[in-house]
Formats: sequence, C-alpha cells, structure tokens
Amino acid sequence: MTKSSPEVFSSSSSSSNPWFAVSIGLMGVIVGFAIGSWRASNISVAGGSQIAAAPIAPPIAPTAAAQPQPPQPAGKPPAPIDPKADRIRGDLSKAKAALIEYSDFECPFCKRFFPTAKQVLSTYGDKVAFVYRDFPLSFHQNAHKEAEAGRCVFALGGNDAFWKYHDYVFDKTTSNGTGFPLDQLPVAAKQAGVESAKFQTCLDGGKYSKLVDDEETSGGAAGVTGTPGNFVVNLKTNDFKIISGAYPFDTFKTAIDAMLQ
Repeated sequence: MTKSSPEVFSSSSSSSNPWFAVSIGLMGVIVGFAIGSWRASNISVAGGSQIAAAPIAPPIAPTAAAQPQPPQPAGKPPAPIDPKADRIRGDLSKAKAALIEYSDFECPFCKRFFPTAKQVLSTYGDKVAFVYRDFPLSFHQNAHKEAEAGRCVFALGGNDAFWKYHDYVFDKTTSNGTGFPLDQLPVAAKQAGVESAKFQTCLDGGKYSKLVDDEETSGGAAGVTGTPGNFVVNLKTNDFKIISGAYPFDTFKTAIDAMLQ
C-alpha cells in the first residue's frame, strides 16, 4: 500500500490500525493533562490569594508559621513596662523578671498559652510578673474590639477587673476570629465588676482603638510577627529573650531560670 492510497485515510482503515488507537489515546492523555494542569494552576492561585488575604490558623494542626519557634535573641527589647498603663499580674515591685505577652483574644495559640502563663505565676510567685499587651491579628474579626473592650474594663474598673475580663474571655472563646461573640462583651465587663452603661459608652466611642493599634505597633517594632509573642525580661539588667508561640511550661522555665541567675 502506497502513501497515496486513499485507504490509508479511510475511517475503516484507521480503526483497524492498532497504532492509530494508541496515538488517539496518547493525544487524549496529553490534552487531559494540559487541561488539568491549567485548572490546578488557577485553583492554586485563587486559593493562595484567599489565604494571603485572610490566613486562619487551624485549631488542631498549626501551620508552620503559627507553630512555636525556639527561644531566640531579639534585636530590640519590648517597650518598658509602665505600671500605670500596662495590665500586670503579680507584684512588679518585687519581681526580678517579667513575662510579657503580646496577645490576641481570638488566637487559638494564645488560648493554649493561657494556662501556661498561670503556671508560671504559680511556680515563681513574686519573682515573676506577667504583662498582657494587645496584638490583635487583622484576620481575626472580633479581636480588635475585644482588645478595646479590655482597655475599657481596665480604665473603668482597674487592674483586677481587667484580669477578670481577660480570664473570662479566654475561658469562653472558641477562637479563630469570632469565637467570642461581640454581643457578649457587656456580659464579660459586667462579671468583671464594670458598670454596663459606662462600658458600652466607652466601647461604642472607640476610645481606646488607637491605643490598641499603638501597642500592636510597639510589639511589631520589637520583633513580634504573630501571637502569642512572648518576652522573658530581666527587670534589673533588661536582658531578654523572645519565645514566639505557645511553647509548654518547661521552655519558659528554662528561659526564666536563666534570667533569674
């Protein structure tokens, strides 16, 4: 059969040629792969854009960025502790070291760290003071307002009232952005002993919104990039270490013991 023979191009001749079938099959695989790759590429781009705009740390399996990092030296210390402006647990006048946490009421890792901070205080007593500072993450929808509410409670009820608010919110929240409903903030303030009407006026007016922003900016300047961002500080020498993340108690104990030497 010559190349010019019409039978080579007839459908009957093509169907009886096994190499033709193989060629068609290979073409189908190639086309399918190309389409699949194009679709996968577009899905990846869209998914990446969405995650970049609103990353959410999963509550069970943390991402690499959200996982705690080993204690590390920092280039710049946190802002000095202000006994009047800072929310402090413990006796700063007796403490030799401080644990400063930059935190977010909607952060699941901050909620995980909450009992660790309590354990530090119960273990070291007056030797260590605990300082809470706001670092609400932008992708946690309720976090900024919860931080403002904490500031209102502190201003209206004092330090003890703030810590009652702090403990209540962390006890109740399910984290990840809207874990503590904003309509329950007055309840949190009331159980802390703050008058509801004054609290609502403070919160609705955004009185402490800028202060929350400024505190977050201060944390960022000291090297905080996520929450909880913890500093262990020697109050005499101002030596310090950053412990980024919800590490277990033993990690903090090692850092604190070094600062107390």
